[in-house]
Amino acid sequence: MKGPALSLACLLLLPAAGNAAKKEPPAPTLSEEHQNPAKTLSFRTPPGWKVTTTEGQPEVTEARGDGLILRILRREGEQGLDSLHVECMLVRLAGPMDTQPGVDYEYDFVQSGIGERRAMDSAFTVTYDAPIDGHTEWRQRNLTVVGGGESVCVIAHAPKSVWKKSKAARNLLTAIVGSIGF
Repeated sequence: MKGPALSLACLLLLPAAGNAAKKEPPAPTLSEEHQNPAKTLSFRTPPGWKVTTTEGQPEVTEARGDGLILRILRREGEQGLDSLHVECMLVRLAGPMDTQPGVDYEYDFVQSGIGERRAMDSAFTVTYDAPIDGHTEWRQRNLTVVGGGESVCVIAHAPKSVWKKSKAARNLLTAIVGSIGF
C-alpha cells in the first residue's frame, strides 16, 4: 500500500441512524482481518463471518454474517465519483426484475473527503419481490470513495426490521465499515 494507512472510520461521521441518549451495546469484537484480492485495502469482521472474493472488473469482496452483508467493489484508477456512486447504488441483492421500482431514501448524495480521497454516501431501503435470507425489505448504504489511484464502493446491507430494532446490529455493521483501511 502506498502512503499512510487511511481508515473509513472518519467518514462514519456522516449521517447515520442512532440516538445518543440510548444506552450503547458493547463494541463488537472484530478479530478477523481480511484483504481484497489486490491487497489495497483491509477490513475486520467478527469470527464466523464468511468472506469471499472475486477478481475481475470490478473486483468484488463479500462478507456475510449475523444476517448482515457487506460488499466491497474495487476498480483500478480513479473514476468519476458521482457516476460510480450511482452505478454502485444499483448493486442490489437481486436483479432489477426481482426488485420493486423506486427506493425509500434515508439520505442521499452526502459528500465528504479524507485527504486525497473524495467520498459520497447514500442510504435507502430496497424492497425485493421474494424474501432474501427471510426478508423482503433491506436497508442499503453505499459509501463510494475515489482517490489514491483506485475507486471503491462499500455496500452495506441489513434487513430493515433488524436495522430499526437492533442497535447491536447497527453498531456491528458500522464498525465493520469503519474498519476498512487503505
